[in-house]
Formats: sequence, C-alpha cells, structure tokens
Amino acid sequence: MKLNPKKMKLAFIGIGNVGFALANNLQQKGHTIVVASNDDHSETVQKALHQNVHFSTKKIQDAIDEAEVVFLATPFQANESVLQSLSFHGKTLIDCTNPVGPGISHGLNSVISGSEKVQEWAPDAKVVKAFTIYGFENFANSHYPNYSQQPAMLLAGNDTSAKAQTASLIADLGFEPVDVGGLDQALHLEHMTLLWVKRVRRDGHSPHFVWGYMQRD
Repeated sequence: MKLNPKKMKLAFIGIGNVGFALANNLQQKGHTIVVASNDDHSETVQKALHQNVHFSTKKIQDAIDEAEVVFLATPFQANESVLQSLSFHGKTLIDCTNPVGPGISHGLNSVISGSEKVQEWAPDAKVVKAFTIYGFENFANSHYPNYSQQPAMLLAGNDTSAKAQTASLIADLGFEPVDVGGLDQALHLEHMTLLWVKRVRRDGHSPHFVWGYMQRD
C-alpha cells in the first residue's frame, strides 16, 4: 500500500482518552487538529484544550466540512445520534469505536460490526476501522525500543483511497499498517479489542503490549 506522508487537517468527534491520545500524537507529528463539538464547555473538550493549546474547536459539521479526514472516537452508544444529522461529503471517517456489551461482550452480539453500523448511519462517508485493537496507552506512545519491528495496526474498509489515507496516519504514529480487507472484517477487529480489554482492564495485565505482524516469503 502506497502511503501519503503529507500533513492533514483532522477533525475529531470525541476527544476522551482515545481521541485525545491520537489527536495529541498526530498534532505533534505536524497535523492540524480540530475538535468537533457542539458544546465548547464540555468537560472533555476543555480538558483537551488545556492539555494541548494547539487544538482548535468548531461545530461538528463545520469541522467535517474543513477536514480532510475525520476521526470518530465517541462512546459507541452515542454514534447513531451523533452521526444521523451529519454530512461527510465522501470523506474518510476513521471509526475508533467499539460496541461493548455486558461482561465485556460484543455489544451487537457479533451479528454485525459496529463499523458497519457506523457506515449505515453515515452513508456518505468512507468508513475505515482502525485504532481499536489496543487501549489509549498505545495510541499515546507506540514506541517499543527493545524490538526491531513496529507494532501492527490492523485496518479494514471498503474504499482503497480511504484506507490509504488511514494507513498514512497509522505509519506516522509509528505502527505498521496491516490491511485486513473489507469493512465486514471490522467485526473480527472488535473481537481483538475485546481480547485486549479483557486481558488489561479485567485481568490486570500491563496495557503496554501490542500485536506484531510477521510474514514469511
């Protein structure tokens, strides 16, 4: 996959732990970050602006209109209400969300992926699933100095150009982009997330571990 190294204007819908870790890291890599929120006084928005003074804010639709790529990093249960009134104009929408149900189960009963639902709710976006198989700790810092290989970041989507944009951002953050196919594969990435979450949040394992991709010729 050919990567595009150019710096972009990125809009973030959701700026909690995951959104801020990605936005902060990408801003430090030279990208322009716009926090997309209709409530400038929200606690998470104010916290993000305090932690990184280089962020700006705009109303959600205005931020989408100006951005080259949009990140969705809200709680999954908010996605339908957030997305249903928005227009994406064919832009890349990176879905960083996961449907998590009771007992750290799949919130959609593994019948369909959360990303496929996001595509239903945002039909004019090019949805790519990425930045979901780890917790925010690895989005804030992907560096594992004792290893020669980069940690893998798996992505899935139906549009080649959208995946190329996403892969460029993945590589900029120090991950190896691994394209696993169409958006239906997002379901399996969500199960990888549940594995990571159960290992770390439930069972107390260190969050500082990642998956690696090795291929023999």
